[in-house]
Amino acid sequence: MLALALLFSASAIAQNPNPIRVNQVGYGCNDSKTAAIEEVGWARQYTLTNDATGKRVWKGSAVRTAESPWSGKKRAIIDFSTITTPGTYTLSNGKDRQKIVIVEHPYTELSKAAIKAFYLQRSGEDILEQYAGEYARKGGHPDTLVMIHPSAASDSRPAGSLIKSPGGWYDAGDYNKYIVNSAYSIGIMLSAYEMSPTSFNNLNLNIPESDNTTPDLLDEIAVNLRWMMTMQDPADGGVYHKLTTPNFEGFIAPTACRQQRYVVMKSTAATLDFAATMAKAYRIYSRFAEYSTMADSALSMAKKAYAWADKNDRVFYRQEVMNRDFDPDVQTGTYGDMRVNDEFFWAEVELFLSTGEQYYVEDLADDYQSLRFSNPSWANVMGLGFFSAAAALKSGQLPYADQIQRLMTPMMTGLADQYMQSLSTSCFDSPCGNSPRDFGWGCNGEQVCGRGIVLLYAYELTHDTKYLDAAKKVADYLLGRNATGYCFVTGFGTFSPMHPHHRLSASDDVDAPLPGFLVGGPNPGQQDKANTPAYPSNHPDESYLDHTESYASNEIAINWNAALVGFIGWLSGY
Repeated sequence: MLALALLFSASAIAQNPNPIRVNQVGYGCNDSKTAAIEEVGWARQYTLTNDATGKRVWKGSAVRTAESPWSGKKRAIIDFSTITTPGTYTLSNGKDRQKIVIVEHPYTELSKAAIKAFYLQRSGEDILEQYAGEYARKGGHPDTLVMIHPSAASDSRPAGSLIKSPGGWYDAGDYNKYIVNSAYSIGIMLSAYEMSPTSFNNLNLNIPESDNTTPDLLDEIAVNLRWMMTMQDPADGGVYHKLTTPNFEGFIAPTACRQQRYVVMKSTAATLDFAATMAKAYRIYSRFAEYSTMADSALSMAKKAYAWADKNDRVFYRQEVMNRDFDPDVQTGTYGDMRVNDEFFWAEVELFLSTGEQYYVEDLADDYQSLRFSNPSWANVMGLGFFSAAAALKSGQLPYADQIQRLMTPMMTGLADQYMQSLSTSCFDSPCGNSPRDFGWGCNGEQVCGRGIVLLYAYELTHDTKYLDAAKKVADYLLGRNATGYCFVTGFGTFSPMHPHHRLSASDDVDAPLPGFLVGGPNPGQQDKANTPAYPSNHPDESYLDHTESYASNEIAINWNAALVGFIGWLSGY
């Protein structure tokens, strides 16, 4: 009851009252620098003052105005890109003020924090003060006595028997661990690493593994890879869909949780996602001495998983059917997927690139006309296969490179061009937030960061700077130049979420949430509104609530943070 009372005592803040909307983390010295001014705060002239000298360095008026297609609100877009000197400034609009940071490398600390968030999200180990400061905590969920659910029973592992499946990351605001989402999360981060290793190699995250010779990003990902390896049935190669309690835990600390944890049925989607992730990990981790043995095991397990999926290609995770047939019922996240052609594609691309065996791509040669590139998500991972092919093209290690590039480039740049179509009329000078389709569950991850990643691939494929410039405007949107005025990453900017739907943040004794986490973002579905204060608006771009019970708009999740790491980490390399 105390935890519930604490939840509802948290104030729900609708949006930033400051009408000046900017990138609150910082602008690169030579990058575009624009701000959006809400109608209520319009002035004829705007000024920028250097905080160190007190001198005005810029004065200007709006370069254009834009009207929201939903609310009718008008915004003024101002451009102060001519200011390139690093420093802290104040942008003034009548009586309103907003801090502006101009710096050569604006995203280094944000990139480090977004990765470090995964350390804070680790399951089954103590999070130590020397690495986590005030966010140190005792570990919970050792997962050394995980029960085989009846749906997962086999001759060698009957129902009720116990296995060990320790480590890894908690999936989201809850305490369970899911193969499908883990695979996507690792896939999107390793894809960015393959394209731009120099963006990540020298980041010291101050995690327990920081003193070895492997980049810290890869060290952190290895924590979850090792957990995933425990989820494969060694007898047949199939992979359990998730490790879970029957019901979500309350908003309590991990050490206070008491429900039995289970692995539930194997599924085709989870097994293929596992195969793809392990094959990709082999290519990257085999370069580092600390992980050579793990890498070899990963490739062997990937082959075995693919063989199981090839024989069991329609084993779909339907939780309601499972609950009808087996006890106990499971009510946690489903990550169900009734189409696995994209999982097959991703797994086959990764296995081919890691083994060179034509066997894995024989079917693709006959069916390449059906391939469609899209912004990847946990439910549609075909884009991750495209990303790996693009990395192989860049490194010169892909057979039939010319033909594949002719196929891939129009698809990937075509989607990037679609994202950029509304830039000139955007209320926030961004490729994001200009259509109702841009908003929904987890839009900040798969829609916003995902768009940024697609734009960076388009830039690498064409070397046309318009795509890189547009990607930087995606970052501006994510970090404060949006309808809510929030910088959507905890602990960053001048106005960021304080009450994410996150059990670790809600159950500790620290007022501020764990830093470096991306919240889901505006969601006009408002599926949680029965449990929250009223949303500030039904307009798609304003349908966000900074409240702990707002799981529809304010939860955190490893897939969204992985997209943040992939996007911001890669972008910081430019």
